[in-house]
Amino acid sequence: MTRESKRTAIVTGGSRGIGFAVALGLGHAGFNVIATGRRSAEDVADAVADLDAAAASAGARAHYVASDVSDLAEHGELVQSCIDRFGAIDVLVNNAGVAPAKRVDILEAGPESYDRVMSINLRGPYFLTQHVARKMVEQVNAGRAPGTIIHVSSISAVVASPSRGEYCVSKAGQAMASNLWAVRLAEYGIGVFDVRPGVIETDMTEGVLDKYNKLVREGLTLQPRLGTPEDVARAVTMLARGDLSYSTGQVLYVDGGMLVHRL
Repeated sequence: MTRESKRTAIVTGGSRGIGFAVALGLGHAGFNVIATGRRSAEDVADAVADLDAAAASAGARAHYVASDVSDLAEHGELVQSCIDRFGAIDVLVNNAGVAPAKRVDILEAGPESYDRVMSINLRGPYFLTQHVARKMVEQVNAGRAPGTIIHVSSISAVVASPSRGEYCVSKAGQAMASNLWAVRLAEYGIGVFDVRPGVIETDMTEGVLDKYNKLVREGLTLQPRLGTPEDVARAVTMLARGDLSYSTGQVLYVDGGMLVHRL
């Protein structure tokens, strides 16, 4: 398969944590990958080299674009960079996200943290999806196979944590955005999915791992371990490949059975 005929994926926040694992997984699966992040290419050179190697192993290519998802003015440049380099956009993985810089009771939390989290976790992905969706519709109308949009949200879309309310609200909003895009894009065959990780070992959870490891030992999850970025990457790759092509709008939990109701 030539480079031009391969499918291409954009992974926001793709230079570390869950996003990096997702980008690696897609590269190994034969997707051309554009990973984005706020850091410069020089600062993520090692990660980019690993992405290059993963994609090359499957006859594809990887590229890094320094882009801040919260800056709407940068969305057009990101999309154009993908088109210029690979000719099309087939998959968008809305992964970039942040937790509050400090956990604060919602009785005391201020608007600055709320605005920051919402800008990165919800507002930015909402309008990036709009930009990419328009391009995907153009591609379908021109005869290309429909694309796929995947939101990496969180169990926090439905699990309340009063010490990080802005994060929960952003993920709940992202869940509805996923539904909205699934409804709007169905006529074009574009699938939209919401992957909701549970507690995953990343730099975002590093400061509370002792707490969560204790909860896991006490039965927080059915599977007695925390999740890994690779667990999430496998779910995203499956959806990107089209393995659940008759399931648009669905939610896939990657939480070790944490949200299974039990007595």
